[in-house]
Amino acid sequence: MVIKVFLASSSGSTAIKKKQQDVVGFLEALKIDYAPLDIASNEDNRMWMRENVPGEKKPTNGIPLPPQIFNEEMYCGDYDTFFEAKEDNTVYEFLGLTPPPGSKEAQQAEKAQKLHNGSGTEEDLDDDTTKKDLVEAEQNGDAHTEEDSGEKAETDAQEENAEEKEPAEEDEESRKVAEEEEQEEGEEDRVEDNHLVSEEEEEQASEED
Repeated sequence: MVIKVFLASSSGSTAIKKKQQDVVGFLEALKIDYAPLDIASNEDNRMWMRENVPGEKKPTNGIPLPPQIFNEEMYCGDYDTFFEAKEDNTVYEFLGLTPPPGSKEAQQAEKAQKLHNGSGTEEDLDDDTTKKDLVEAEQNGDAHTEEDSGEKAETDAQEENAEEKEPAEEDEESRKVAEEEEQEEGEEDRVEDNHLVSEEEEEQASEED
């Protein structure tokens, strides 16, 4: 199969020249064999291109502009469809060619085929396993956080209760000390009263004498 690229070597349009260079340069970079067919110097090429471009791909005036790309007799597309295929890494599919092993397009096709068959690669399985482990680890981490918060709240409550008990105990001790002091003062007063009574009795005895 030969890729045919219809070009206009003597086109006066800068846009057309740029598009032609883009197509040719990309095919050469991928080392895809192609045959450039000039429509400016060869009337047969011009007529063949116009006749074989599908009607829906022709502009309103009915004259398709280069570059136009074919795979033998099969129409591939114009520059716009080629550019879209290049952006999507589907140039080989666009050209009707089998992508070489190791190319991005081949890897994409292989992955799409495996997904279509319902069998994922080991890497996909590993990714799923890793995601599952991460989810479980996050859930466990949240559980630990809740437990730690509960323990901390309980500890804080115990500390507050202990602080409340300490002032109560101090108040009780102060009350006991005050009672003891009052008792001591009462005893001192009684002693003084007894002493005064004794002095008065002595004075009365002296007067009687």
